[in-house]
Amino acid sequence: MSNISAQLVKELRERSGAGMMECKKALVENNGDIEVAIEWLRKNGLAKADKKADRVAAEGRIVTAQAAGKAVLVEVNCETDFVTKNPDFVKFSDAVATVALESGAADIDALKAAAFPGASNVEEGAKALIATIGEKIEVRRIARVETDGVIGSYIHGGRIGVLVALKGGSEELAKGVAMHVAAMNPQYVKAEDVPADFVQKEKDIALSQMSDKDKAKPAEILEKIISGKINKIVSEVTLLGQAYVLDTNVTVGDALKKDGAEVVAVARLAVGEGIEKVQEDYAAEVAKAMQV
Repeated sequence: MSNISAQLVKELRERSGAGMMECKKALVENNGDIEVAIEWLRKNGLAKADKKADRVAAEGRIVTAQAAGKAVLVEVNCETDFVTKNPDFVKFSDAVATVALESGAADIDALKAAAFPGASNVEEGAKALIATIGEKIEVRRIARVETDGVIGSYIHGGRIGVLVALKGGSEELAKGVAMHVAAMNPQYVKAEDVPADFVQKEKDIALSQMSDKDKAKPAEILEKIISGKINKIVSEVTLLGQAYVLDTNVTVGDALKKDGAEVVAVARLAVGEGIEKVQEDYAAEVAKAMQV
């Protein structure tokens, strides 16, 4: 059947979200039956998802959803920066964040298995989106924070997301600390969290960098000098010890203490962390984005 009307193609596009040529092909293959064509498109989309499973998806968005006493961050990946601005991808990733919050999913497997609007679950929803996007789409990571206190959330450029839960304090302070974590990415919350082997390694380095004259000083003075260096390093890698980005005259610890607040939990996700991205030239990236 080749005489497929433009109106029929338009209706299938609106209902399926697939591209015009794919919709026309689906209708031709299925004798103009729009219901069967929709099912054909879905099956075709899943086949594409299988073919793209081994491709690298290192771009994407960090999305968040929040309600009283709980919040989530979710990383949803795609292959190119172009797709991060695609309305369908944005809508999908926002919907995944909502599902993550409401389903109570605490890990990525639970999130992928959670019920999703228009599909049996989140994973199938991601596969179905490939029929429209033409790239590998992956719901990769989730971070959840729950507390009786306050939660501050901050998303920077869609690429870095932070949640900070406080006991005491205010939502404004929690958001300020979240902004700090996004900017400074401290490795630990407080000095007590820093591993002993990290401290010992830094002590060895500090000792090796000292002059023979300093090394000849009495043991108690030598220890005091090294301790000063270590304390500075520990402050630089801990949230509470760092200078607060919103007021560099005080540390984050000082800002929290002033409001009688204490950090309960911190979660930070950045797009593509730990993924080895294949470098391609601009033309190749555009060509890949145009593939269906």
